[in-house]
Amino acid sequence: MEYMTEKEAKKAIIDIGQRMYVRGFVAANDGNISVRTGRNEVWATPTGVSKGYMKKKMLVKVDLDGNVLEGTYKPSSELKMHLRAYRENEALRSVCHAHPPICTSFAVAGIPLDSPILAEAVITLGDVPIAPYAELGTEAVPEVIAPYCHTHNGVLLANHGAVTWAEEPYAAYYRLESMEYYAKILLITDKLLGRQQQLSDDQIERLIAMREKFGVRQGGTPRRT
Repeated sequence: MEYMTEKEAKKAIIDIGQRMYVRGFVAANDGNISVRTGRNEVWATPTGVSKGYMKKKMLVKVDLDGNVLEGTYKPSSELKMHLRAYRENEALRSVCHAHPPICTSFAVAGIPLDSPILAEAVITLGDVPIAPYAELGTEAVPEVIAPYCHTHNGVLLANHGAVTWAEEPYAAYYRLESMEYYAKILLITDKLLGRQQQLSDDQIERLIAMREKFGVRQGGTPRRT
């Protein structure tokens, strides 16, 4: 798979950061975005900067070991999580991490997003598991997401937030939007309406078979309860 140019990657990071901020997926300086632009080159958001007010000159280029190659700002300590995803799955080109309120609420409650109630969610996400709690900024954070990088399109981080990845930056970001929408529908149907009409096993299988048509190469399988 080809890599984005550095110019394209920087533009995408700035744009996605603004989208995250406007949608309330991040507060203050939360969240981080990265795009892999070469075999050993990743452009990423800086630490301590609001995602809604970033400038291209603030972005940082690092190698897969986290060494700064270009830029005057410091990368986020959470970049370790992004770099681990790239090392685990060579096909990945972008990682997005944020704290969407409803997804984060599910992460805090210890409830995965795994009920088969939305056809689109079955195709694009499958199920969204919860990675075990890991102390911020430590090597434990990349360790807990590693098992999912080949099988899922993102995870909830216990007591923290959400992270998604994909073969290009906008796909990674849209998965974050889809995850928050999925969580919202789960919340409304389960807690407010008190009822969910789940898809049948046969319907789930047919939807999963459609993934390739939509360019989705992986994703878990939600289970009926």
